[in-house]
Amino acid sequence: MKLDTIHNVYFIGIGGIGMSAIARYFQFVGKQVAGYDRTQTPITSDLENLGIEVHYKDDVRQIPQSFQNKTNTLVVYTPAVSATHTELTYFRANSFEIKKRSQVLGIITKDTFCLAVAGTHGKTTTSSILAHLLKETGTPLIAFLGGISEDFNSNFLLEGTDYAVVEADEYDRSFLQLTPNVACITSMDADHLDIYGTDSELKKSFKAFVGQIKSGGKLIVRNGLPIAGLSYGIEDASDYCIKNLRIEEGTYVFDIRTPKKTLFGIRFNKPGEHNLLNGLAAFAMAEQVVKEPEGLIKALGTFKGVQRRFSYQVKTEDFIFIDDYAHHPTEIDAVYQAVKEMHPGKKLTVVFQPHLFSRTKDFGQAFAKSLSKFDEVLLLDIYPAREAPIPGISAAWLLDMMENPNKRWVGKANLLEELVKSGPEVLITLGAGDIGLEVEKIKTELEHAN
Repeated sequence: MKLDTIHNVYFIGIGGIGMSAIARYFQFVGKQVAGYDRTQTPITSDLENLGIEVHYKDDVRQIPQSFQNKTNTLVVYTPAVSATHTELTYFRANSFEIKKRSQVLGIITKDTFCLAVAGTHGKTTTSSILAHLLKETGTPLIAFLGGISEDFNSNFLLEGTDYAVVEADEYDRSFLQLTPNVACITSMDADHLDIYGTDSELKKSFKAFVGQIKSGGKLIVRNGLPIAGLSYGIEDASDYCIKNLRIEEGTYVFDIRTPKKTLFGIRFNKPGEHNLLNGLAAFAMAEQVVKEPEGLIKALGTFKGVQRRFSYQVKTEDFIFIDDYAHHPTEIDAVYQAVKEMHPGKKLTVVFQPHLFSRTKDFGQAFAKSLSKFDEVLLLDIYPAREAPIPGISAAWLLDMMENPNKRWVGKANLLEELVKSGPEVLITLGAGDIGLEVEKIKTELEHAN
């Protein structure tokens, strides 16, 4: 497929974080863009404000007339959309050019110097830090991110087309569409077992991803993973290693030992060991492109963060409110470690919305163990996303496994009331579903109550 022959690009699931970034790209390069999504969100509203036509009913009659010419229209869809989706069925029946999001991302980045971040955790933050480092050092890049960078206020950045920063998503084996020059693997914990079946099959796909790296390319790997590459870690024997870590006025200060030399007095503002590792991975990747590290060091210190990735909503002496996308037990553990480190001695109240029935079933005991560490747990119903319910798997089932006396199920309708009653010192909202849409309401209500 040659993109220069395409005039119209139609997206099925345009409101997805990855889909919307590609939609922004096509509009930026002069294509006519439109699409469907199930619900209106801040992301779809932003797209509409850019002049992109979006509708919210699965109805072929709502597809704009100009997008029904199959000779110059590309249809892009997300695998999260059902195979029986009416519009997708229509385009297939009429022999349109149809591509998955991952295929299109592979086509766009094929002729660039591609830097791809893979891993079951940390992709979005690492790729956002990497994009920030390259931008701040004047590197001409394009970036497709899986979250809204607080540095760009967007999930898309276009500062040139020589280099591309992308998330290499393991879901549905999407990352096998990419051919990176520099790749990173942050983690390989079991996840997406609805797709892979077993942990070993998931790990096979990561090894296949490594095989996609272009000849002469580089692989950056978290120390301890069963794949060979330039390693990174904290206070160990890694090729890129954080040394002499300390906290000064709420900011991490440390040295980085690289394969060539040691860099001193580096500052980084995002709490948590997991974020330190994300920053180090991004630095190691950026150093394969930017040969003078001084600019990279300065940029690490100015990274603001990513929305819903340990994002402070309120930070006062009396009340802390943190929102995070964590939806896997390992991610919840990482958030807990960061909160305990930065706010010792405070009562920690967590609101968690499980994401997917299958993930909740696969990791139920691990979720229960991770959540039980907090002082108080408020559990919402499972967010189904693309899935039908699984008999016996529910919020009540998960709640029963938690060994925490201060746990309870809460409906969204009475969440604010329950939080005001609880009077948390440190509140953490977690989940990958629609809990993010509750954040502003919670913030307004609890700021007023405090």
